[in-house]
Amino acid sequence: MIKELIIDSSPAGATIALLQDKQLVELHKEQISNNYTVGDIYLGRVKKIMPGLNAAFIDVGYEKDAFLHYLDLGPQVQSLLKLTKQVRGGSYQTKLLDDLKLEGDINKSGKISEVLVKNQLIPVQIAKEPISTKGPRLSADLSIAGRYVVLVPFSDVISISKKIKSNTERTRLRKIVEGIKPANFGVIIRTVSEGKGVTEMQKDLLDLISKWESFMTRLPATEPAKKILGEIDRTSTLLRDILNADFQHIHVNEPSIYEEIRSYVRDISPDLENIVRLHKHRDPIFEHYGVEKQIKSAFGKTVNLAGGAYLVIEHTEALHVIDVNSGNRTANKENQEDNAFQVNKEAAREIARQLRLRDMGGIVVVDFIDMHKPTNRKDLFDYLRDEMSHDRAKHTILPPSKFGLVQITRQRVRPEMNIVTNEVCPTCKGTGTIRSSILLMDDIENNFNYILVEQNEKSITLCVHPYIEAYIKKGLVSKQVKWYFKYGQWIKVKGNPAYQITEFRFLNTKEEEIKL
Repeated sequence: MIKELIIDSSPAGATIALLQDKQLVELHKEQISNNYTVGDIYLGRVKKIMPGLNAAFIDVGYEKDAFLHYLDLGPQVQSLLKLTKQVRGGSYQTKLLDDLKLEGDINKSGKISEVLVKNQLIPVQIAKEPISTKGPRLSADLSIAGRYVVLVPFSDVISISKKIKSNTERTRLRKIVEGIKPANFGVIIRTVSEGKGVTEMQKDLLDLISKWESFMTRLPATEPAKKILGEIDRTSTLLRDILNADFQHIHVNEPSIYEEIRSYVRDISPDLENIVRLHKHRDPIFEHYGVEKQIKSAFGKTVNLAGGAYLVIEHTEALHVIDVNSGNRTANKENQEDNAFQVNKEAAREIARQLRLRDMGGIVVVDFIDMHKPTNRKDLFDYLRDEMSHDRAKHTILPPSKFGLVQITRQRVRPEMNIVTNEVCPTCKGTGTIRSSILLMDDIENNFNYILVEQNEKSITLCVHPYIEAYIKKGLVSKQVKWYFKYGQWIKVKGNPAYQITEFRFLNTKEEEIKL
């Protein structure tokens, strides 16, 4: 599998496209004004305790208060509150946690009113960005993610990704981390660390410890509802999480971003530094690499499949519905079941891509074409599960029901990617109505009076739609002849099929457009 990253940078932010075998599979937009990125740590102030929800609303500076549930406090929240109070009071000077006596874990079935009180300060981490009418979702179980490991304060547990199957490798990684991790810090060893040496693991862990020290340095002076520690930008987050030997190219259109990414790749994976390329072609970067066309064809209510079938994707506040249609793909009665199975497999592949591409979250209901054989329904379920295995978001897939419905739940931490693919009609400007054609000649002649009489232009050319050109030149005594007698000069008329029916322009002797 060949992967490429195309980054289109602009003053407003950056759009990041991930291609697999030249096909667009993920699209991310990073706005400069976005201050609530997953992973950011804020100094929150408790605004309201909600005993009925067993949750609290926290002020982190967003227009709507953020939501913190009791189960998201983390078992060691009392240690976090204790550390915050001591650091801001000046009684705790150490940047690590060696001198901190940890408190006991909170009761899993406890009440939030037993832990938090109104106006209390608590460091919190963005778990979900603001979506629709909701504010951010928070967690007080802090963690700082690196490329190979995740640093978890107030813990001594070393966890290893379940995707690392080898017991020998798991033991080796555990021993490496045990020898370098500081006291009162837990570590989660990520899948990508498999096969990595002591030097790489140690460098990654030291970088995370440095970030924690920055957090401790800023904590005393940070004002409530302000950011203490920011996550790296979306581009670097993507590279940190997915960069591997499968990547062949990273194309960037902005020199400053190019240098930043090249430097970041050099730090996390020096052998891949040369794959970062600066885009110097005249064409916009997304057009040059075919991303723009894929965006236009992949987003929208209807998504066409290669075999003639198509998907209809509907979005509501509560859930997403995807309907699979066979379209113009026909089959006789003998192979109707096989045809339905093939269309469903093709749709399953595209659905897995669409979920990643649009970052659709929550509940997704897919209405596949009905199949009568249980073996086909099981094979479709297995096939969809395999296609979804590339999705980094947490998800659950239920087997097809007897009605052919498949239910998917997918973790949503950011607003859904929504690209408007329909363009406003340049003629009617989206109103659905155009200026009366009978008045078009009046408009043209009014401009003749201005251009020929007041501006005294000579030898002008009128550019119009070919239909209008034919109308103007029609007959022995045509409109063009009448204009000659009226204005005393011959006006050239040229048809342009690219023009809208009511569009017209005037050119001077140098073939330059005359601005009206």
